[in-house]
Amino acid sequence: MTKSSWGHYPKTTQNLQFLHWPPKQLPTHQTILPYGLGRSYGDSCLNDQGTLLITEKLNRFIDFDPSSGVLHSEAGVTLEDILLQFVPRGWFLPVTPGTKFVTLGGAIANDVHGKNHHAVGNWGHHIVEFTLMRTSPQEILTCNPHQNAELFYATLGGLGLTGLILSAKVKLKKIQSSQIKQDMITFNNLHEFYRLSEESCEGFEFNVAWVDCFKNSKQENRGIFFRGNFDDNQIFETHKPSRLLQVPFFLPNQTLNAFTVKAFNELYFQMHRFKAGTNLTTSYNSFFYPLDAIHHWNKIYGIQGFYQYQCVIPLDNKAALQDLFQEISNFQQGSFLAVLKVFGRIKSLGMMSFPVEGVTLALDFPVNPKSTELLNRLDEIVMKAKGRVYIAKDARMSQKAFLAYYPQFQNFLKYKDPAFSSSFLRRIS
Repeated sequence: MTKSSWGHYPKTTQNLQFLHWPPKQLPTHQTILPYGLGRSYGDSCLNDQGTLLITEKLNRFIDFDPSSGVLHSEAGVTLEDILLQFVPRGWFLPVTPGTKFVTLGGAIANDVHGKNHHAVGNWGHHIVEFTLMRTSPQEILTCNPHQNAELFYATLGGLGLTGLILSAKVKLKKIQSSQIKQDMITFNNLHEFYRLSEESCEGFEFNVAWVDCFKNSKQENRGIFFRGNFDDNQIFETHKPSRLLQVPFFLPNQTLNAFTVKAFNELYFQMHRFKAGTNLTTSYNSFFYPLDAIHHWNKIYGIQGFYQYQCVIPLDNKAALQDLFQEISNFQQGSFLAVLKVFGRIKSLGMMSFPVEGVTLALDFPVNPKSTELLNRLDEIVMKAKGRVYIAKDARMSQKAFLAYYPQFQNFLKYKDPAFSSSFLRRIS
């Protein structure tokens, strides 16, 4: 049977084993890998010719302590499940990625980050503990900063390779409203983006920007800067938002090209310039999860799939970010989903976690030889700048690049479960 990642690339075939609570024993006759909702973009959630352990039925809430905000649930519970149950009660996720269609186990395995990294770090900073099922020997371990601590830190961002996460405790964030009070500000170049980021770190918990990869007439990268905080008006959304749009089938592979992306970027910038302002009220769904309103938006890139590329560049090497945009401009391969934000100084806890202090850029490109060549060029710039690329978004980095980004990998292998593997691990090993 087939399961894909969100990028629909690469194409793989694997056996599926659907787990039920409580899993009694893990198979060891072939390689295994946990699989939640498959929202990783590349092959880190795939196990070609092996077995995927499907966790979607491990989806029960176990306990919640309202005095501390600690939620205990099975690993297949999704971020959407948590939001629907706890936002009306005045609690929110401490950190959220750009989609709520992620399992608790997947959020741990990828140590996800969000728009508030500068304020609260990434997902691992809010995990109290989890239980981990291992095969060698067959056992279930409780992992936290005081018990099996090294395995705890290896599993945060460990890509599901240290064992099967069965359940976890995460500390939720108390909120007074589910609405966001945001500022929407246009900027004309990267210098203005850095200025906005620096001045927004103190007064705003959430900061992110959309940036136009195509240079404008003044040869600058313009964009829209979004910053915000939870409003304090005692209003809570209690309904499940409907998806407003749907992409029912894969679009032709050439739908997204330099012409259409330029046109989209112009339209997007002008629409937001018209709506720009301060103290604008919006729902948490619109602020955090705009693409979740478009069902199967990943099909717009065609059946061949797409690459997502997310890198982080140290803040003291701003020239490298300019070089990335220049290379993208040279290739005329602008991304219409280009996201730019700054990671703060809070150090990641996970041994293989992606966030480090710097500016991070996320891009989408259709899978084709030109995109592959461009991303190889971007890798050279990121390696030279001593940055790194996010494994959860990768489908093509070389072993050379991976080891440059993650020199701690050999130490991490000491904690990998021998029965667990992935297409990504075999590609870079």
